[in-house]
Amino acid sequence: MNRKKFYLALVIFSLTGQVAWVVENMYFNVFIYKMFNASAANISLMVQASAITAALTTIFMGALSDRLQKRKIFMCLGYIAWGISILMFALVRLDLISSTFAAASNAAALAVTIVIILDCVMTFFGSTANDAAYNAWLTDRTDETNRGRAEGINSMMPLIAILVVFGGFLGFDLNQAKSWTAIYLIIGGVVLVIGILGFFLIEEAPAQRKDDLSYSETILYGFKPSVIKQNKKLYLTMLGFIIFNISIQIFMPYLIIYYEQTLKMSDYVLIMAPAIILAAVVTALYGRVIDRIGFERSLVPALFMLALGYVLLFLFPGIIRVEGLAMKIPVFIGSLFMMSGYLTGMAVFGTGIRNETPDQMAGRFQGLRIISQVLIPGVVGPAIGAAVLKNAEMITNSDGTLSFLPNHQIFLWALIAEAVLAAAFIGVMIHRQRPQAEGK
Repeated sequence: MNRKKFYLALVIFSLTGQVAWVVENMYFNVFIYKMFNASAANISLMVQASAITAALTTIFMGALSDRLQKRKIFMCLGYIAWGISILMFALVRLDLISSTFAAASNAAALAVTIVIILDCVMTFFGSTANDAAYNAWLTDRTDETNRGRAEGINSMMPLIAILVVFGGFLGFDLNQAKSWTAIYLIIGGVVLVIGILGFFLIEEAPAQRKDDLSYSETILYGFKPSVIKQNKKLYLTMLGFIIFNISIQIFMPYLIIYYEQTLKMSDYVLIMAPAIILAAVVTALYGRVIDRIGFERSLVPALFMLALGYVLLFLFPGIIRVEGLAMKIPVFIGSLFMMSGYLTGMAVFGTGIRNETPDQMAGRFQGLRIISQVLIPGVVGPAIGAAVLKNAEMITNSDGTLSFLPNHQIFLWALIAEAVLAAAFIGVMIHRQRPQAEGK
């Protein structure tokens, strides 16, 4: 394996994929909020529909890549189709929808529906290329000696992607439809080009001996009770990953709206950028720590940083209601700890899952990873967030429409979900230590 070429492919494909996911996960919400006055329920539905699509796609396409023993073709063609699907969002404009569907009584509501459908289409291609093929390829190309380091780089890419997107979006007025059109054309074009580049950059993993399972058996393999029994640690790790991501999904769909609309931080990009850079450095360095001390010991600091970030984001801006620099400093510090805990936690769980994945079976287990990372958290987390914000303060827009304002309670409920994970983790540790104590 060409080591330099591997890390170059890792960085390019991971970063490009995460930029696309950041636009979807953090800015599709802003898009339908600003352009079509979407409600918290609309945002929750979009996140849930995308999560279900991602999980089903990864289960079926991950198993298919195992059967064919091909990762490269799924990655490259997947990124090309992913880019094309993003380009399609440039056509979702209120003026085009109103003129095309003249009989539609509510063009804004129709636009929200179209975005949700296109989001599912985009997610199908993105999950095929990234969640199923890329992640299986990364597992195939690493082992326990370098997996934490590779996962540290991989897990910091969401923060780097946020920084890239934040910086790139500074030149756009997100209240203007033409800005969104330009954004989708740029992001879609970049993803498409990276897919083409992959044909020259990606090195396929060495072919492995094929098993005798049919395609349907490969799909269902990870759900068999016998497989679960043989890989208890893998499934316990994924169970913890579910709770961890539920905590994240309670607040993440509303985060940018909270900063910009509720806290009135029009310069949130400039405040968040240093926090993102520092958190990315922490995450990259933490990968080496994971390799050295292992999953369980490295999880504790990550959970502590995340909890501290939640506490700061809940207490200072939410209750004290201070303004100016006195508010921005706690928001910066809270965001730094929250992002550091989030990304280091992702690296810890990602490494743990890859280490426990049976050899030569990475593709068929990617669906289970997405169920624990996206499907269940993507359905449960936003639903909790929407319930918390059900009676949120409403504001009247310049055109007379109403929009909700997310509040600091989302961080409290995210902290509660994380506390459940911490309690479960402690319980498992006590249970594992008890036989040793009794043996003494």
